[in-house]
Amino acid sequence: MFVLDQFTKWLVAGPIGLTELGQNIHLLPFFDLTRVHNRGISLGLLTAGSENARWLLVAMTAVIAGVVAWWLTREKQRGDQLALGLVLGGALGNIVDRARLGYVFDFADLHIGEFRPFLVFNVADACISIGVVILILRAFLVREPKPSMTKEPDNA
Repeated sequence: MFVLDQFTKWLVAGPIGLTELGQNIHLLPFFDLTRVHNRGISLGLLTAGSENARWLLVAMTAVIAGVVAWWLTREKQRGDQLALGLVLGGALGNIVDRARLGYVFDFADLHIGEFRPFLVFNVADACISIGVVILILRAFLVREPKPSMTKEPDNA
């Protein structure tokens, strides 16, 4: 997911030519490419208005990514491993952007006419969101089989 995220950012900013902040390329009636520089975290929260704040966000998200990586190494359930991999790959993609560029490069702009139910996002954001939803759904809907409580017959 990390490689896919970085590749799509390169593709959109390079060969496709979305180089200027706010630049928009209309692709489909419901999807545009729009260049946005996100200096905050999810939903634009905790905006980094200075270099110190930027590096604090890098450090904070790196710690979170480290916790997710640790969890991933200990997780036994394949569905949870997949979800954690999505979250980790997405987090690393956005960390690299913030460290390298000073912001996270977002470009995917889904809309219905002028109505935009989502903020402009990128592949990393989608991976994080999908991974978290999978983890939540699995926590509430997937139950592991309980150990059998039947007694062994006595052979006395």
